[in-house]
Amino acid sequence: MKILMLVPFLPNTSMSGGQTRWFNIIKFLSKNHEITLFSLIKDESEKRFVPDLEKYCERVEVFRRPKSPWTFRNIFFSIFSAYPLLVVRNFSWAERMAIRKILKEEKFDLIHAETFYVMPHIPKIRIPSMMVEQTIEYQVYKHYVDNEVPLLLRPIFMWDVMKLKFWEKHYWRKADRVFAVSSEDKKVMQELIPGLEVGVIPNGVDADYYAEKKLPRKSPPCVMYGVTNFEWLQNVEAVRELVTKVWPGIIAKVPGVRLWIVGRMIPSWIKEMSEKRSDIFFTESIEDARDAYGSASLMVTPIRGSGGTRLKVLEAMAAALPIVSTRVGVAGLGLEIGKQAMISDSSRGLAEEAVNLLKNPKKAKKIGLAGREFVKNNFDWKAIVNMHDEIYKSLVLIKK
Repeated sequence: MKILMLVPFLPNTSMSGGQTRWFNIIKFLSKNHEITLFSLIKDESEKRFVPDLEKYCERVEVFRRPKSPWTFRNIFFSIFSAYPLLVVRNFSWAERMAIRKILKEEKFDLIHAETFYVMPHIPKIRIPSMMVEQTIEYQVYKHYVDNEVPLLLRPIFMWDVMKLKFWEKHYWRKADRVFAVSSEDKKVMQELIPGLEVGVIPNGVDADYYAEKKLPRKSPPCVMYGVTNFEWLQNVEAVRELVTKVWPGIIAKVPGVRLWIVGRMIPSWIKEMSEKRSDIFFTESIEDARDAYGSASLMVTPIRGSGGTRLKVLEAMAAALPIVSTRVGVAGLGLEIGKQAMISDSSRGLAEEAVNLLKNPKKAKKIGLAGREFVKNNFDWKAIVNMHDEIYKSLVLIKK
């Protein structure tokens, strides 16, 4: 089939998250489908990812969006229009016009949109559309407002949260088919819109890709958090808990162990701390995420914020890196506690589980290998992408 795919950020595999998801979907879908990709970018440097995408896409088009959300334009329109900041920031008139033009010139079988906030670019059409929601965005934003915004400013931000919730639900209804990436998110969506048909297309991993690169574990051993994007509040909260509440319990019982923070937009306080301490270091830009997963001793993820499924956890497991996490951090994966990962919901418990694995390398290896096997059997991209073929066929039939 001929697919027009819309994403908010250029797909690539240099960092975990949605961009990795989209890259792998495109890579495997391209074997049976012709894909035209439209994406937003924040600056010209992101165009370095285009050549890799052109290997799998018939055409790749990129359009600029503001680098910072806090531009005058964004603030003005989010205050004086019906749209929330997330939609305003990720809207491009140039992209909307380009989509209108290409739909007149070429015949597509369907439109595949990843995230609801790319949907405003789609004009009124008769082509079937599907939309995949990677997380419940208004919940993420509300969590940020409740925890980070000063009390006096919260009413202003909460108005934006309410607008975000309205438009998110609007575009769930507008798409011919809507999908979540976890059963937990599906439940939330159906509670918000009773009777809404929601499918699940989980996140996945190219299991062979992560298994094929063998690296020695670092010495002294490293506890890792990453590979991720610290623009997301959940990651900032998790690494703050890791550094301040979990890490002291680990280093007190395993002398010489080091904490390795890997990701994009690492908070300045982590950088400053690493300059003063020899037990904490960071990597902000890593060419191959496998270099982190393959050389760390284990990953600890004290994630508290809900939403989506955790690509960094799946990737780490595919690389046989043992996982110590909260229940929320592995929600939607269906792991067996104590077999494919170690789980605790307290900071003290996370530290104890990490210490146990660091002191018992054989057990850590067993957990890591069990995690790799679990991911290969349940979350490999090849199987997940195959789900799209049936979805695409059913969508095209609906419109005929």
